Amino acid sequence: MTRHFVDHRRVKLVAGSGGKGACSFHSEPRKEWGGPDGGNGGDGGSIIIKADRVVRSLAQVVPVYKGENGEAGGSKNCYGRNGKPTYISVPLGTVVKELGKTVADLAVHGQEFLAAFGGTGGKGNRFFLSNENRAPMTATSGMDGQERVLQLELRTMAHAGLIGFPNAGKSSLLRAISNARPAVAAYPFTTLNPHVGIITYRDHEQVAVADIPGIIRGAHLNRGLGISFLRHIERCRFLLFVLDLSAPEPWTQLQHLCYELDRYDPGLSQRPQAVIANKMDLPEAREKLEILRNTVNQRVIPVSALTGQNTEELILHLRELYDGNGFGKPNKKPLSLKW
Repeated sequence: MTRHFVDHRRVKLVAGSGGKGACSFHSEPRKEWGGPDGGNGGDGGSIIIKADRVVRSLAQVVPVYKGENGEAGGSKNCYGRNGKPTYISVPLGTVVKELGKTVADLAVHGQEFLAAFGGTGGKGNRFFLSNENRAPMTATSGMDGQERVLQLELRTMAHAGLIGFPNAGKSSLLRAISNARPAVAAYPFTTLNPHVGIITYRDHEQVAVADIPGIIRGAHLNRGLGISFLRHIERCRFLLFVLDLSAPEPWTQLQHLCYELDRYDPGLSQRPQAVIANKMDLPEAREKLEILRNTVNQRVIPVSALTGQNTEELILHLRELYDGNGFGKPNKKPLSLKW
């Protein structure tokens, strides 16, 4: 059965309770006053959220997690066994929130967040032995485990994000420049989930490019699936605005896209960026390209995702943005690609 891409989960966590302490007295032949020997109970198992690069989605996260309880203490000063911790594996880039406030950002493989503490085990009557009380009858119960309700949000981890209106050719462009194979069709909203492609250079540096599903006007008001898509753009270090040159006035698309980004997160559209003029294989594209270059201040890279025209310039410019933001080492030799 195919698992759908899930980028948001609400989970209830109930850590394990501590085991109760034992109340017993040592009994042995010819040793009439053996004294108390009730052991402490074991601690309850905690719940830990762990980032795992193998996991791609939050689809495997279930709504409720219950930690393992600690075992009760026994006679002969035997302590109860602690409950085993429960691990929840989540993808890299998962943000943990509680009541709308971010409490953890899991961006590194193996990073852990102790989400719910297990309860402390109870004390056996041996613990209460003192000079004043040589035969204590007191034993305590274990404490309940911590209970929390958390929200998990996945934000795509990619260096660059392809941003544009539906049917602008983002998926086709991602197929042309990377190893990703998103679905391509001649109708809007072909992409409903983010796709990430990897571009590998000869010096073994890799740049991740995310195909963000199409943004529509009013996305910042959560029209369509706007907020879900805009959430992924927050994690992109630089932006690639893909404009459709088959539109009557493609330069207006850039204004609308920047407006939606800034309304969602002020200043989001000011990150390092480039404008990609797609569909250069169309007859009317040349004339619109000149108007676009005279209208916008950003660098404009004309490409054709259908024929692969000028994709090399785009890939090289991606590496320039990558190195300029401190990710890679500056190259003295001309950049080359590994296909």
